[in-house]
Amino acid sequence: MKRQIQFTFNGKPVTADVAPHETLLDLLRDTFQLTGAKETCGLGLCGVCTVLVSGKPVSGCLHFASSIDGEEIVTIEGLETEEGLHPIQEAFYEQKAFQCGYCTPGMILMAKKLLEENPNPTEDEIKDYMVGNICRCASYAQIFAAIQEAASLLKQEKVKL
Repeated sequence: MKRQIQFTFNGKPVTADVAPHETLLDLLRDTFQLTGAKETCGLGLCGVCTVLVSGKPVSGCLHFASSIDGEEIVTIEGLETEEGLHPIQEAFYEQKAFQCGYCTPGMILMAKKLLEENPNPTEDEIKDYMVGNICRCASYAQIFAAIQEAASLLKQEKVKL
């Protein structure tokens, strides 16, 4: 039996019917046809399915869709602005902080939360914060550089995260 929920999705109010067993990842991919968050491990261990629920990073593969009623959901697709890429996305692009790109959406969303909490992280602080997001291509040096570049860009532009 499905239940109707309402939430803010990438800045827009939406309504969706969800089954009790449906995950947030299922909702994003199957109902809204968004492919940024992906399922890899299905155990919440890799970070590939990371999305923000009311500002908190969660594993979409473990988070029940019914629990987002009244919440604000932000996916990688919701970061781009009218002016173009979000500064974190721009920094990932400039630093070539991806190879296959499979982990990139989760990395960027986790980096967004990190920079909200710590606008000027050291490399060690970045490594500690990003430990739950795995890059199978081992682009970690570029990812850490991109996060540091994003921190610098955000300071210069005074952009609201």
